[in-house]
Amino acid sequence: MRALQLAPLLRNMFAGGAACALALAPGLVPAHHPVTARLALADDGECTYPARPIRSEPWSLQRVMLDQLWQNSQGEGVSVAVIDTGVDARNPQLKDAVDKRDGFDLIDTKGDGTNDTVGHGTKVAGIIAARPAAGTGFVGLAPRATIIPVRQNDDQGNGNAGTLAQAIRKSVAEGAKVINISQDTTGGPGPDPALTQAVQYALSQDVVVVAAAGNDGTGGQQHTTYPAAFPGVLAVGASDRNNERADFSQSGPFVGVAAPGVDMVSTVPIGGQCVDNGTSFAAPYVAAVAALVRAKHHDWHEQQVVAQIEQTAQRVDPGHNNFIGWGVVDPVRALTDDAKPIDEPVPDRSPTQGGAKVQPAALTLGETPQQRAERTATYALCSAAVLVAVIAGGAVVVRDARRRRTTT
Repeated sequence: MRALQLAPLLRNMFAGGAACALALAPGLVPAHHPVTARLALADDGECTYPARPIRSEPWSLQRVMLDQLWQNSQGEGVSVAVIDTGVDARNPQLKDAVDKRDGFDLIDTKGDGTNDTVGHGTKVAGIIAARPAAGTGFVGLAPRATIIPVRQNDDQGNGNAGTLAQAIRKSVAEGAKVINISQDTTGGPGPDPALTQAVQYALSQDVVVVAAAGNDGTGGQQHTTYPAAFPGVLAVGASDRNNERADFSQSGPFVGVAAPGVDMVSTVPIGGQCVDNGTSFAAPYVAAVAALVRAKHHDWHEQQVVAQIEQTAQRVDPGHNNFIGWGVVDPVRALTDDAKPIDEPVPDRSPTQGGAKVQPAALTLGETPQQRAERTATYALCSAAVLVAVIAGGAVVVRDARRRRTTT
């Protein structure tokens, strides 16, 4: 089986501002940028495990009316498989979210998927389903969803397309209704056949597959990344605070939606939170929305869930573009603008569709020569009248002044 290489995009900024890059062995590498395996930018410039709690509410949550969102769904009853570097259930916000019984480890066959020496998978899981906790404003978007921890990769690059395919199939067998893959593959002329078949199998089993688009988009470069580019997979790019594409976010016709992926707060091993960047953390934001939709609409199939997320995204164009897909995901609208399921997103209607046509304003040709002459004459007459009034007023003032001097 051909081993595909995932671009080594693990970086982080230390407190002094120096960048540290971690190059991993050929295989699959978490698709995020920029972070390192063990360090991530936190409020003090450095993150260790455990980390200090971040008390403020992250911007990615401030943009969502959580009370309104959770009136509709909190993801209860939906299992989300996080195929990653494992999920550390020791973090108090993940203790009740992680299902160790269904978790599995493809690197250490005796493991249950909760050994995360990198921290990447723990961050991904937190964005999806971290439980509320005192002392922090961070919480997962689907705080009652269940995480199936899957350790398929590590800081040695032991994951490859084959193990990813195996993880997808086993996640389906363990009951996942949503699968999050914050990884991408490069190095081959096309997608790996085993990975292709595994994704097709998951979709056929009514599983929503969400994947990070990748982080090679700086300068507008476009690359096709897998599994994000497989038909039926919801590929997620990263957006910033202005709902614009993050400069690193991979663009291309396969991008389905964008989601916050800059300065993303999330859980880390043992406890606490750190901040990170990348499409790796935009993908679970969307996977959480998928879990919310699935919990509310048990009878919707996976294609309808994906279409709902794409249709209700905040758009900058009437339809799809290669940078943020159908738009930036809108969790509240996805849960409220849901009167009936749809099978695919459609472009916004133009002003001439479905109603009265917009009537153009009457065309004017400007002044005729005669109108211009009349206007000029009017201006001249008014100016002359003003001048006469000024002169007359001045004469009266002079006369009165002379009379006062004579009297004196």
